[in-house]
Amino acid sequence: MTGPAAPAALATFRDRLERPIFIVSTPRSGSTLLFETFAQAPGLYTVGGESHGLIEGIAALAPEAHGWASNRLTADEAAPAQIERLASIFYQELRDRDGRRPEGPVRMLEKTPKNALRVPFFAAAWPDATFVYLYRDARQTLSSMIEAWRSGRFRTYPQLPGWTSLPWSLLLTPGWQRLNGLPPREVVPHQWATTTELLLDDLAKLPRERVRAIDYGEFLASPQTAMEALAASLDLSWDRPLEQELPLSAYTVSRPNADKWRANEAIIEEILPLVEKADAKARAFVESFR
Repeated sequence: MTGPAAPAALATFRDRLERPIFIVSTPRSGSTLLFETFAQAPGLYTVGGESHGLIEGIAALAPEAHGWASNRLTADEAAPAQIERLASIFYQELRDRDGRRPEGPVRMLEKTPKNALRVPFFAAAWPDATFVYLYRDARQTLSSMIEAWRSGRFRTYPQLPGWTSLPWSLLLTPGWQRLNGLPPREVVPHQWATTTELLLDDLAKLPRERVRAIDYGEFLASPQTAMEALAASLDLSWDRPLEQELPLSAYTVSRPNADKWRANEAIIEEILPLVEKADAKARAFVESFR
């Protein structure tokens, strides 16, 4: 005779996060707007914003633990104890669109730009996770990243050991040491291309059913259609009408405009060849999901 099933309260926190969804992209690709919009889907829970502190608050997952190499995390770092601790931190912060706390297993939506370098880690931690890749026109993204560096609002590692240029901003990419002393206009293309190459390679290694791809321009052009399609592909529903022009996201530096990048046009045209290969790869990846 078998005993009674263990009560839900004794289930691991990792198991309480069923089929989590991770939005992944290069920084300044519009992921906050996508996150804030998609978080309105019924049945989704989020921590309310980005999880930099939650993730790096676990010492073993912070860049200091890896000699400040980068924000990269692989399956090797996905030790059960670390995953359970992270899951418990996530779970306790989760709220749905109406501010309600979770009860039992839930679907989590997570968006932190540094996660673009952590796909192998999260894929190993949650084998049922789905990754939504967001692509934005490289010219727009590069310009926005340069603007972010200049603004001083995105300083992630202001005391980065050995770094002598402007305080380090946005995600910490492998090979950052080679960029020491360079201005943002030369650092940013490295950040974008390195992140894109690693991210796409990581996503390509996953079963196709665990990956989605969205073009930011198409999302803006038809948010209702994009959200309904994304929700349906993830076994979720969508029940809210969206305005054609979405509200500004939480991390907007200046009002979006498709041609805003032209304020930095001379710089963008100069550095565009440095990301050309990665950009072609990204466009082809998105196209393969149409």
